[in-house]
Amino acid sequence: MSAATHTVPNLRRYAWLSIAAAVLTIALKFVAYLVTGSVGLLSDAAESVVNLVAAIIALVALTVAARPADASHHYGHGKAEYFSAGLEGLMIFVAAGVILVSAVRRFIYPVALESLGLGVAISAVATGLNAVVGLLLIRVGRRERSVTLTADGKHLMTDVWTSAGVIAGVVLVGVTGWQRLDPVVAVIVGVNILVTGGLLVAQSVRALLDQSLGPVELAAIVAALDRFRSAEVGFHGLQTRQSGRHRFVSVHVLVPGAWTVQAGHDLLEQIEQAIRDGLADTTVLTHMEPREDPRAYDDYAFEGHPDPPARPDESRDGR
Repeated sequence: MSAATHTVPNLRRYAWLSIAAAVLTIALKFVAYLVTGSVGLLSDAAESVVNLVAAIIALVALTVAARPADASHHYGHGKAEYFSAGLEGLMIFVAAGVILVSAVRRFIYPVALESLGLGVAISAVATGLNAVVGLLLIRVGRRERSVTLTADGKHLMTDVWTSAGVIAGVVLVGVTGWQRLDPVVAVIVGVNILVTGGLLVAQSVRALLDQSLGPVELAAIVAALDRFRSAEVGFHGLQTRQSGRHRFVSVHVLVPGAWTVQAGHDLLEQIEQAIRDGLADTTVLTHMEPREDPRAYDDYAFEGHPDPPARPDESRDGR
């Protein structure tokens, strides 16, 4: 096995940007609520509090995930990012519960809204700020394969859409005069937030269970292996997983038993480098086996290629 040395980008500055944006939007949205008395705007402000807590957790997770492998963590600390996304999902559930309770209470006891124009304007500024920061976090998160930044950005974009819905509801209250429309919009916001939280938790659980790499990444690995596939060289036992932004690939390489150790080692080095060239930040583990030995085939099946190597007793040439 060999692993390339990778430079871990400093992603924490984006978490600090998210924290600053959350503090500012909380202040703006809470002022909008005080001005109007809208429970919809209050629910929007409550979600921004969740954004702040999530951004702080993201900062901690990114700090831990950036630590290199050590004597106690041979595979690094990348999975810390999944805890951040999972905790953010759980906090969203709490925020949604508060929103739904407040909305039901306001539906039963409606209150007239005031200063709608000013409140909507303040909330619109906060929404625009969230949109800019959210899109930036998603773009950087996808580029750097950071589940923490991507989750935080998606959460902010969810906040943007829910804020737009709240603003629309407040405007409709002003147009129609139906005060109960405000808590109805708040309920819709709460349900939407619950869905977002559920998706974040599910994503974190799948990652913590060492889900394999996606179809595009698997195709890149298979393409790299196919460059070396021949009558003498075959592959099986391909296994993949991801820990934060780092990928791990394991594959068994079948070669003639008569090959020298040096010849086999040279081939494995070329295979590992080819996979790393196709997938950055990847640790590759290869295991060389004599293709004539039936025991070499009794392990995890190679499912990444439609034509797995035949066992010695199944091949026509007896190899």
